[in-house]
Amino acid sequence: MTEKNTIAAPLALALSARGYDTLTPVQEAMLDPALEGEDLLVSAQTGSGKTVAFGLAMAQTLLSGEEKLPQAGPPLALIIAPTRELAQQVQRELQWLYKEAGGRIACCVGGMDPREERRVLERGTHVVVGTPGRLSDHLRRGGLDLDLIRAVVLDEADEMLDMGFREELEHILSEAPLDRRTLMFSATVSKPIARLAENFQNDAVRVNTVSREDQHADIEYQALTVQPSDIESAVINVLRFHDAQNAIVFVSRRDAVNRLTSRLNNRGFSVVALSGEYTQKERTNAIQAMRDGRARVCVATDVAARGLDLPGLDLVVHAELPRNKEGLLHRSGRTGRAGRKGVCALIVPVRSRRRTERLLQDAGVEAVWANPPSVADIEAQDDARLLNHETLSDPIRDGERPLATALLAKYGADQIAAAFIRVQREGRSAPEDIREVDDDFGARDDRRSRHREDRFPREDKRRSRKQEPDFADGAWITLSVGRKTNADPKWILPMLCKAGGITRDQIGNIRIGATLTHVELKPDAADTIITKGGPEGRIDKSLTVNRASGPPAEDEYHSKGPRKPGFKGKQGGKPPFKGKPRFAKDGDRPARNRDEEPRKKKARWADDDPRKAKNKPNPKDKGKPKWAPDKAGKKPRKPRHTEAASGTARIVKKKPRKTDG
Repeated sequence: MTEKNTIAAPLALALSARGYDTLTPVQEAMLDPALEGEDLLVSAQTGSGKTVAFGLAMAQTLLSGEEKLPQAGPPLALIIAPTRELAQQVQRELQWLYKEAGGRIACCVGGMDPREERRVLERGTHVVVGTPGRLSDHLRRGGLDLDLIRAVVLDEADEMLDMGFREELEHILSEAPLDRRTLMFSATVSKPIARLAENFQNDAVRVNTVSREDQHADIEYQALTVQPSDIESAVINVLRFHDAQNAIVFVSRRDAVNRLTSRLNNRGFSVVALSGEYTQKERTNAIQAMRDGRARVCVATDVAARGLDLPGLDLVVHAELPRNKEGLLHRSGRTGRAGRKGVCALIVPVRSRRRTERLLQDAGVEAVWANPPSVADIEAQDDARLLNHETLSDPIRDGERPLATALLAKYGADQIAAAFIRVQREGRSAPEDIREVDDDFGARDDRRSRHREDRFPREDKRRSRKQEPDFADGAWITLSVGRKTNADPKWILPMLCKAGGITRDQIGNIRIGATLTHVELKPDAADTIITKGGPEGRIDKSLTVNRASGPPAEDEYHSKGPRKPGFKGKQGGKPPFKGKPRFAKDGDRPARNRDEEPRKKKARWADDDPRKAKNKPNPKDKGKPKWAPDKAGKKPRKPRHTEAASGTARIVKKKPRKTDG
């Protein structure tokens, strides 16, 4: 490490024990002697080692040239983070960094027991790490004393403002001493961040370590175009193809987290979920499962997009696109950290290509556009991974040689190799069959019309599926199912693929009749289906298949059946009404001369009929008003008491009001 002479001795020992040979640009910038004691406004990209950076920067203020921190009491430094996971991660990083200096680090976050946190603060600590809401709450209740604070760090300040923590931040910073040192770290410096720095920092020095040219240079971006219905299948294929030690899948909503977690769990992936609806204990257990290797996939919302650092996280999948470039960079920054390589895959629906291109351009990153991994790609990757398996290259150990010799003598090399292949493939999820999207994207209207035609065929309103282009040498088969037995291409198509072992590309037109369904196939696919059916032609439960001489006649597969003889109405409709005629005896409406005076609507009663009057008199009314109007012409208020016969007032008791008690 080249900067050992400028790093405090106890921190240098901790870095060496941790295996730090070189420092990142933001960490080296914090060791500049010109910045000692200054307030800093630092811009650093995610994954650049900011936690160690402000740990080194605080050491200049906390140690004051000594090798040990003073006895623990009221905190000397305060670090504010936007999320619970980031705060707990900062606590873990500072614990090993300040271990040789005797540092005690406390954490105060929402979802944990505040009484236990208060007892920890009362016992004494050097550094307090927490979220804005919980720290502000401890301040109001008198559990947090900021009188001896020497340094305050705001980590991910832009995210805290976006999450609505402005009032809490202002409350905390206003309670801290004025002569403190304030370090503000943010990925981007927006106008709200600049105003916050002006109000709570003293002539802050601007430090920018973000380079647009090498931003996320260790991350390989892939934009994978899919149909909207294949998004979850594409996520499964991407996870299977890369087979990363740890992977995180980002979605935008909590319900999407639960849905995708359930599907991945059913497909055999070891998966955990992370979103705002889970308790702090559940979220902590999920992250710990990823660190321990008990889970390999984490489905999360943007709550995990900031600061989360998981070992071996080599793959980030955007199942739903982020809202802006900041969300893209922070999500993708979970991989490719501290010099490691990583892959970021964006699942892009065909209609969102233009939006994704603008998003990538605004973020300053370039992506390779392609289709998701197919079944053949995943199988080829599995075979290559098996041939390069590390156990095959390890030398035979002394304790393994007798058993290896016995296995070769009993089963032979071929049988043992086949068993090894089966063991490696056992328990893996089968890849999904995804429709390919052409690389040549035309106009947006063309893509939209092709998608609409694929979902809603409009050819004479037939219940048929048409494959483009038609097969020039297609062969026809018939299935013993029709409209009367609820035949539908939605289940006929996957049934043929599963029962016959064929693909969608080998299936052409599907024409459904009253009792039979005609299906057009490629010749080799038709032979395969017939062979699978056997002598009885049974391919699925009570469904049988037979060869057909050609396509059916036009009237055999119409959605409403053949035309009924003797009726010239709408095809497939109902015959005329045979009951009582509505108009004349012959059933025809009499013709009317349009030049005549238009017809008048018949009145319900005559003009001189008294029933037409708006204020119809009441026969029971004797002509006397129910109340006499006062001078203002208003109805008088009802008196609260009435006069008794003796002339004394009788008080009318009110009903008691209902109460919650």
